[in-house]
Amino acid sequence: MDIRTLPEQERDIYNKIKARYKLTFDRLKVGDKTLRFLKIADIEELLDGKDPFANVSEFPFWVKLWEAAMVLAYVMSRLPEPQGKTVLELGAGLGAPGLAAAAAGFDVTMSDYEDIIMDFQRVSAAASGLHNITFTHLDWLNPPELAPFDIVAGAEILFREEFFEPLLNIFKKYLKPDGFIYLAHDASRRSLPLFLEQAKKDFDITLNKQVIKKEGREITIIVNRLRRKKV
Repeated sequence: MDIRTLPEQERDIYNKIKARYKLTFDRLKVGDKTLRFLKIADIEELLDGKDPFANVSEFPFWVKLWEAAMVLAYVMSRLPEPQGKTVLELGAGLGAPGLAAAAAGFDVTMSDYEDIIMDFQRVSAAASGLHNITFTHLDWLNPPELAPFDIVAGAEILFREEFFEPLLNIFKKYLKPDGFIYLAHDASRRSLPLFLEQAKKDFDITLNKQVIKKEGREITIIVNRLRRKKV
């Protein structure tokens, strides 16, 4: 991609990031839209020889475009009647689902917990030609006041069990009464059934499986849709 085509603000952000990391753009075709993602070219350089799974609490999961995020991006792109509806993406990372939702016509808020992550998201949104996205810090333990959303979405956000209860509180705080939550995770995540067992007290949950092939192997992605139980 020709960086000179970026708006001035996002071009400045790109140059600031480039001073720290080697960068590249990935493309993801979603329907008739092409999304562009700014990402770190060499994850090994970022890890500096560390085992990423020795301590998952320290692994920067946002640097990878996860298969679950790609599947959720396709799901978001096919949701009906996006005009006038709002989407909150939690733990957005590189932001595939949020960008896909914005490209489909939703008004999107992408959230994460570090400035550097949202800098990547801002450049990606500009590179994808999307203007209907806002960006916000969202601490699940101390969530800010935001207007409720029609849809809350998240891919690969269930790595740590101590955040299950705060995440459920986030759902209750930010989801409109008639809204939907869409989650996507690799089927191998041991935390997923534990979380869903906890969530089913307050939400009706449906499940769909998507199998994708990558580098000669099959990866099963679980997509869950949650809706508040009717009182």
